[in-house]
Amino acid sequence: MDAGARMVDNFVLPNFGPGTNQKPIVSGHPEIEMALIELYRTTGKKQYADLAGYILHGDDRWKIEPQRIVYMFCGIPFTSRTKLEGHAVRAMYACCGATDYYLETGDPAYWKTLNTLWEDLSKRQMYVTGGVGARAQGEAFGEPYELPNAQAYGESCAAIGNMMWNWRMLAASGEAKFADVIERALYNGINSGMSLDGTTYCYRNPLAFDPGGFEGFRGSPNIRNPWYDVTCCPPNLERTLSSLPGYFYSTSKDGVYVHLYDNSLLDWHLEDGTPLKIKQKTNYPWDGDVQITIAPAEPHEFTVYVRIPWWADGASVAVNGKAQPGAKAGEYLALRRTWTSGDAVGLTFPMSTEVIAANPRVAENRGRVAVRRGPIIYCMEELDQPKGVALADVSLDMSSQRGKDFQHEYKADLLDGIVVLRHRGGVFESSSADQALYGPVSLATPKTRPENVTFIPYYVWANRQSCSMQVWVPYLRT
Repeated sequence: MDAGARMVDNFVLPNFGPGTNQKPIVSGHPEIEMALIELYRTTGKKQYADLAGYILHGDDRWKIEPQRIVYMFCGIPFTSRTKLEGHAVRAMYACCGATDYYLETGDPAYWKTLNTLWEDLSKRQMYVTGGVGARAQGEAFGEPYELPNAQAYGESCAAIGNMMWNWRMLAASGEAKFADVIERALYNGINSGMSLDGTTYCYRNPLAFDPGGFEGFRGSPNIRNPWYDVTCCPPNLERTLSSLPGYFYSTSKDGVYVHLYDNSLLDWHLEDGTPLKIKQKTNYPWDGDVQITIAPAEPHEFTVYVRIPWWADGASVAVNGKAQPGAKAGEYLALRRTWTSGDAVGLTFPMSTEVIAANPRVAENRGRVAVRRGPIIYCMEELDQPKGVALADVSLDMSSQRGKDFQHEYKADLLDGIVVLRHRGGVFESSSADQALYGPVSLATPKTRPENVTFIPYYVWANRQSCSMQVWVPYLRT
């Protein structure tokens, strides 16, 4: 921190800024804005926050080509932006810095812009895994609803940036929708970036994969590799995992928020200084029961806000065994009482398997569905299907109850312990590879034979051998 402060005090502030004797500055890869706000929070020196605001506003003395402004997501007033575009990581980091600036200044123009951009993210630009960045060219956002599967870039750092930005939006608002995106990205688009043994990494995270047509890093046939010349993803993944304790809880003037669920112990204090411990015991996300023990140092009245995930319709909450009304998916439930050491909160989230459809404007996913259980997005790998069956010839049978008859099984000895899903599917009786490239239209249902198909969590794909994978699966009705 001292080195960073000296850098800003002795080099940046004297030489760069809006003054007549200063040079213009542009943040070519937005990160300095976050650093400046952290320095301001730590030291109280307003010059740091002012410099962040100057960079976020841009300086028209610096003549930048329009395509560079788009790519860098910097160089024009942040508050003039109306959509996400350009390099996905840069855009996410710029939004992080802008949210930090809003948190310290309360400038309503920033909050308006941030919410406009978040609506664009959540409605038109985000993958079902929480990944962002549709195009390899420029590692960039595409047009609205441009969310290809095999060509998806979905850089690991971009999913991390998505989580970082939503964490700041959560801090600014207390709204559960931002925590829901954090969980979606963390369990899926981020967690997929690191191999289970921690030695290989995904730079990009596609939602479909064919090893036969894949040009990997330095000619490698693998999507996961031990090294990349662009070295951002491995340390970014590791710092994210190491920082996870800081994402679980927040305090407010009236109490404490519980954002994420896993076995953990919070040893902290309320904002009035009252020492507080919170202990979680759970097997989440494989089942939906969470036991939380609240232990203030002395009896104390405050509010515990527990997040009901957006997917958890029918969730129930109890305090010391007494049911609490008001649990609603996608919101925090406020539990206010005089808490004493040993009080217990029990959460039950229904862990049913759901079949998901994409907006019809997502062209690649028409006629396809994805599978989700709790916060986990699932995929199919070819090696889990019946022997000799090509993944391209497999469909999910949706003839009954919208695919509700999934079977689930926890397998402790598979991929470090996962819940596997199985469902009735159909396999083309004649391989699609044997058919002509083009032919007459037939309204008849293609002939298939029934087979049980297997789904595994998306985050564990490509941990055994290189094979075909898909998240969005064709479906049939028999």
